[in-house]
Amino acid sequence: MRHIKKLLTGVAVAAMVAFVACDNEATTEKDDNIPTTPIQEMCYTPEKTSFELWAPTAESAVVRLYNGDELAEVVAMQRGDKGLWSAEVEGDKKGMYYAFQVSVDGNILKETAGIFARALDVNGNRGAIIDMRDTDPKGWSEDKRPAVDPTEIVIYEMHYRDMTAHESAGSSNPGKYIAMAERGTRSHEGLSTGIDHLREMGVTHIHLLPTADFGSIDESRPTNQYNWGYEPKNYNAPEGTYSTNPADPEARIRELKTLVKAMHDAGLCVVLDVVYNHTTATENCGFELTVPGYFYRMREDGSFADGSGCGNETASEKPMMRKYMVESLEYWVKEYHIDGFRFDLMAIHDIETMNLIRERLEALNPDILLYGEGWAASAPLYDESKLAFKRYTYQMPGIAAFSDDIRNALRGTLDLSQGGFIHGVEGNKEALKFGIVGGVEHPEVSHSEAAWCAEPRQHISYVTCHDDHNLRDRLEHLSPDASEEERIKMAKLAHFGVFTSQGVPFIFCGEEMYRSKRGEKNTYNMPDEYNAIDWALKSQYGDLVEYCKGLIAMRKEHPAFSLGTAEAVREHLKFIECDNEAAVGFVLDKLEGIDSAKRIVVLMNGSREGVEFDIPAGSYKWISDGEFVHAKGMGVFNCDSGKLNVAPISGVILAEY
Repeated sequence: MRHIKKLLTGVAVAAMVAFVACDNEATTEKDDNIPTTPIQEMCYTPEKTSFELWAPTAESAVVRLYNGDELAEVVAMQRGDKGLWSAEVEGDKKGMYYAFQVSVDGNILKETAGIFARALDVNGNRGAIIDMRDTDPKGWSEDKRPAVDPTEIVIYEMHYRDMTAHESAGSSNPGKYIAMAERGTRSHEGLSTGIDHLREMGVTHIHLLPTADFGSIDESRPTNQYNWGYEPKNYNAPEGTYSTNPADPEARIRELKTLVKAMHDAGLCVVLDVVYNHTTATENCGFELTVPGYFYRMREDGSFADGSGCGNETASEKPMMRKYMVESLEYWVKEYHIDGFRFDLMAIHDIETMNLIRERLEALNPDILLYGEGWAASAPLYDESKLAFKRYTYQMPGIAAFSDDIRNALRGTLDLSQGGFIHGVEGNKEALKFGIVGGVEHPEVSHSEAAWCAEPRQHISYVTCHDDHNLRDRLEHLSPDASEEERIKMAKLAHFGVFTSQGVPFIFCGEEMYRSKRGEKNTYNMPDEYNAIDWALKSQYGDLVEYCKGLIAMRKEHPAFSLGTAEAVREHLKFIECDNEAAVGFVLDKLEGIDSAKRIVVLMNGSREGVEFDIPAGSYKWISDGEFVHAKGMGVFNCDSGKLNVAPISGVILAEY
């Protein structure tokens, strides 16, 4: 997540100062008197609608009811225990909208939908009174999460518009939730697009960029506005931009559920990108408009700490923020059947909260997939040793982090000042080996960073994601004199490095078909011409598509590439000595009971000359010959000499059965 920093307004600062001025008793109340049960800000029945609001510093609170934009009624709320305010309104109020308004330290704050709103009006300023049962698509109660073997997990990151907005995608609802639920869509060349393409590729988990309501797009304007969505406003309701009718509070919910069910029916799990580390402009968010200053980390001068680089950072260590994050995530699992979460700037959150999240979500789904960015935009205002930085991943069992180690080793530095292993650049060997073993301690790896994973599945192996230049644009920038054929070889070798790592492989949408973002690094709000995938690329670069498809099939066919424990990696994975600093080889050995092969040899040559490796003598099948990948093997290679020459910019896999 990288985008424009929001400026704080006088309203936000005034609200924050009001909190700082509160006496110690009020502060203690907010920290200690936390409701033990989930807060139902709006609970609808045909007979009455109940409201709850946690606002311990408020002197008064009301619910304002609207028919459309017309104020219909103002209902006073009653203060109860643990800072909880409540009110009931008799009669059937379905279809109306509501907003809370509180008075703090003598100041009447602006209206807010609250922080737990599950249905919204256009742009999310008010909550909508609906019956959630009306949002379930046909067959929702029978929806089942796909069963995925942990050894086979492959994550595919996508933005709704990237995948379906281009006319070549063949979607009847371009850029919308339900576009990714459409089956049978085809490119002009007659090749599968959308969900059929994902299924064809063999990936298992679809990582959707931020889906919760965000504040950077005006939902009332029926235009093709684009944004990644890392500016959260309401955490428990879907964004209206991707709905066919943002003015209908039920539509966005029903259509997202339709997408999830379609994914599940296709055998695909759904991961949501969540952004609990900061909010969009604070003066328009429920946190500041109900309990000013509580949900954020504040500096001594009363300003907002800014570890996110977006104007504020949330305080996960505070009891209500921790409770809020846990219950919000539980809600997405229970109501929307979500299978996993990716945490934006996870290092802003504390380790204790992350471990509690994992514990609570595993109780709902033992196979829940959790991972995040193990860094922050700048130093958060909290004890660094207690935060979920990448280096402390080993303290968070069941939670993974993105590996910039293997990323940078393979493709080069963020600033494009230098290429990596695939460019033949020396000095990346140990970092690549570290990525190959999945970030765990290994006696044959001497990477400059200490092992940060307790288990290899805590290591997300990748070369690109939505952030930064995509792979094609990087290659064209760093290797302008190379032929396209050479750059395709480099792209193949980058994917080869990811998919032969013991970590969890991750691929950014369209990289398998050599997409471009026109050389732009940060396309978070750029139009479709920069972000939308032209599906003609699938035909044009079909060889690369088939290569990536083959790597994915190889992982499923050979579980030795996902041994699962650090002990197993140390026991079965041994590196091959090689003097070339841009070449790495390793052997997966003694695989009886683990894999159909008893030995697998993997050789990577990033240099611009052939490299000879010493390998165990034996009779092998080619899994990859440097050009193609065949999961079950092809041909026979009898290696009596114990030597094999690997061509420049290529990867070889041999399996002995």
